[in-house]
Amino acid sequence: MQTLDLANFPVTETLKMLASLLEKITHANDHLKSTHNNINHSESTSSSVTSTSTPSFTRFHARSVPSIDIHSYLSRILKYCPTTNECFLSLLVYFDRMSKNASATSSGKAFSIDSFNIHRLIIAGIMVSSKFFSDVFFTNSRYAKVGGLPVSELNQLELEFLILNDFRLAISVEELQRYGDQLLKHW
Repeated sequence: MQTLDLANFPVTETLKMLASLLEKITHANDHLKSTHNNINHSESTSSSVTSTSTPSFTRFHARSVPSIDIHSYLSRILKYCPTTNECFLSLLVYFDRMSKNASATSSGKAFSIDSFNIHRLIIAGIMVSSKFFSDVFFTNSRYAKVGGLPVSELNQLELEFLILNDFRLAISVEELQRYGDQLLKHW
């Protein structure tokens, strides 16, 4: 089995693999939500019973899907806020933890990653991860500028990201290696 050398694997290659996986996840979840909404809409129109199912939103949910694709967004972050493979791979660990948290939203519905929240999740996750894993990191205003958000909004996203992860940011080298190896295997 191939292993991803966390220290020496080119970060640009990690970004390609990560972007590909995140694109697949967001498209799959978008499709599931679309299918679910169509089923609920047809049920409510055909039986005159309104559906009680509402989408689950967090602060990460944008009003519209950003025009920049995930790979370009990750590349932009790398260009203006350079960081390591560990910070980018930690996104997968954190996103898994957030998705497993069934009460991650105020509505009590499971949290899912989609096209409306992925960009905000990425910038908040990279910022939090860089602060945790690196001795040197950029300011919130720098991340906000790179991410295309007001700094006050990114500050709120940072807190929400920490809450959704139960403030558990530590990731063992073994766990990070497992995620890296799985990403390489997926690729």
